[in-house]
Amino acid sequence: MAGASNNNNNSDLSAHEPLLLSDGIRPISRPADTKKNTASRIAKSVARWTLKLVMQAIFVAWVAIFFLVPSGTGTDLYDDWVDATEGTLFSSTGSALVLYSAPILLIAVLAVPYLLLSETEEQHLTNKEEKQTPRFRLGTLPVLVDGPFGVVTAAELIGILLFVVFVLWSLYSYTVMNLEILPSYGSLTPEQKRVQMLQMSAYCFGLIASSCLSFLFLPVARGSILLRLIDIPFEHATRYHKWLGNLIIFLVSMHGLCYMIVWFIRGIVLKSIVEWKSDGGANLAGIITYLFGFAIWITALPPVRKRYFQLFFYTHQLYVFFIIFLALHIGDTNFSKFLGGLFLFMLDRFLRFFQSRRDVDVVSATNFPFLHYNALGFVFLRLREISKLQWHPFSVSSSPLDGKYHLSVLIKAVGDWTGQLRQNVSNLSSRETQIFGSPARFTVNVEGPYGHESPYHLTYEMLVLVAGGSGISPFVAILSDILHRVRDEKPCLPRHVLLIWAIKRSSEISLLSTIDVKALDPFLLDRVNIEIRIYVTRESEPPLEEGKFESSSFSPSRSRRQSMSVLVGTGDKVWSGSYVIVPILGFIFSLGLLDVCYLNPNDISYWWYRGLLLVICMVVSVIIFGGLVIALWHAWEKRTLSLSVSAEEDGDDSEEIATAPLMRQNGALPNKDLYQDFTTSISYGQRPDFKEIFGAVSNSWGNADIGVIVCGPQALQSSVAKECRSQDLRRRGSGPIFHFNSHSFDL
Repeated sequence: MAGASNNNNNSDLSAHEPLLLSDGIRPISRPADTKKNTASRIAKSVARWTLKLVMQAIFVAWVAIFFLVPSGTGTDLYDDWVDATEGTLFSSTGSALVLYSAPILLIAVLAVPYLLLSETEEQHLTNKEEKQTPRFRLGTLPVLVDGPFGVVTAAELIGILLFVVFVLWSLYSYTVMNLEILPSYGSLTPEQKRVQMLQMSAYCFGLIASSCLSFLFLPVARGSILLRLIDIPFEHATRYHKWLGNLIIFLVSMHGLCYMIVWFIRGIVLKSIVEWKSDGGANLAGIITYLFGFAIWITALPPVRKRYFQLFFYTHQLYVFFIIFLALHIGDTNFSKFLGGLFLFMLDRFLRFFQSRRDVDVVSATNFPFLHYNALGFVFLRLREISKLQWHPFSVSSSPLDGKYHLSVLIKAVGDWTGQLRQNVSNLSSRETQIFGSPARFTVNVEGPYGHESPYHLTYEMLVLVAGGSGISPFVAILSDILHRVRDEKPCLPRHVLLIWAIKRSSEISLLSTIDVKALDPFLLDRVNIEIRIYVTRESEPPLEEGKFESSSFSPSRSRRQSMSVLVGTGDKVWSGSYVIVPILGFIFSLGLLDVCYLNPNDISYWWYRGLLLVICMVVSVIIFGGLVIALWHAWEKRTLSLSVSAEEDGDDSEEIATAPLMRQNGALPNKDLYQDFTTSISYGQRPDFKEIFGAVSNSWGNADIGVIVCGPQALQSSVAKECRSQDLRRRGSGPIFHFNSHSFDL
């Protein structure tokens, strides 16, 4: 049985002591569900696998097109395809759309029925309860742990290598074709041939960059159905957006630099810069595009972003002008090559705009000392009292089972925005505000929550959670989620949890007070083993008044019961699916209408003008057709909420919104052991030795899949990933496999 003890002496600690022995603990068995029809399950399973295979085939074919076109054979096939569709309704624009954008849009459409047919969370976890042989997974096997990319898994390394191979292959193929074309320019001097070759290479750099742009916007569509399909949360996908952004800015820089050198040699720099061609690239628009893109890139670099977040945030909104001037620069046909990912991003952004307009109640707020839905979810918050434009991401620190009327986040005051938030909470909690001021409240808007489609933290029977500082926030949600599930006898595999937490000061331990095991069930720890190891790195001994922590908090005088909007891409599958399908069909209809009624009858051929009209057509389709779905979705939400409120008012056990903050005693938290519910040990003046800890875990937990989740600075993630890799490489037949998962510490 897991005891509730606290060991403050470092001599009592040993990473080689038995960790979380089972003591007869077994998952709670549940009766088989006899109501499901076997034939129906088989039909759904066949349909799901069919859809999955079709989507995989489309994706492989889509990627193959990018590799094929740069070759001589691929270029000839593409030219033949354009010639064959020249007389059709959509002309060359339609040709590019079908080859480059239609596949990803079709996958998004097919993802809707696939997700609707997917297993529920309970089914997924129940199926996992059968003992399975541990096996390696590409997505949780760290390969690179130190370097510019951070921790890279085997699956991510394959993706990186594919892009590297694509760029090198494209450069080689285009260079070979350019050398074959060069003699057709007639009698040129060797110097002129070199300049002409450089000009053709500049154009090829632009083509490769436009291919990479097809992927740039896919990871940053926070509620994207594609991210739900492959079960990658937004906070994890953003790193792919950063990698692609760096690659694209390099390719675009080479594209512009080569052209500048050519213009300089030919003595036409100023003339070429201001040139705005009607039947080719508009140079001035391209230069403006590059300036916007470079400003976005330079302010997104980690040193700038961390120190000047507001500058990064506002500069990043220039992507709107980047897109517009890019369309003016390359025209509608080339723009169509990456339209698919951009259109899905625009849909997501439009939906988030409406979701975030609703004000949400702050049930209570507490200032913890030095805190300078699906668990593991993210929300984006805006507080109008601080800034009407800034949105900041935070990990959800509550379980979806904590209560249906609230969601909690823990926020560390480290910058201007969070520092102002801390000051506002202190001001609202002061006696003067309570007596003389208006009712204490914040005006908060919320985007999200976003996260994994499936609760992957519940798919391991054994978990090792490693947190650094405020990285404890998502693990508070995990512990709460597990405890609620065990209490309610819901599907839940984890029965052994080891939490390793490295903090600078012992005052941060107050964060664990948000988990009250006794309030849930005083006997919960008889059914699940939870051990917490805390490492206080900048204190050599316990403070004199351990357990007393100054805090300030407030609760609004009354709540309006204003809930978060359900208008979110990761919400209801039917509505979020409809929001994808209807605008896509609407865009095809709008584009056809534009061609029939305006472009073709008037023989509009200007590249820049057709590119601008294509962007306008996309925006109009999102607003009209996406707006129609949002309006119906919102009406459904209001009706559902109204019925829910009516049912609660008629019931005898209606749940109220909790408005009380943590108990206070003369401005301080009660002098009690805030972490006494768990088997807890505290080490002062030292850091965790992961080699010792993981070695002890390996010896104690045996042949099993162990989920390792890390949330903390990059150095901490690298250290844990390196030890996971080391343990897996040294693994023997009966040893466990450590599956590395990272939860973003800094979006």
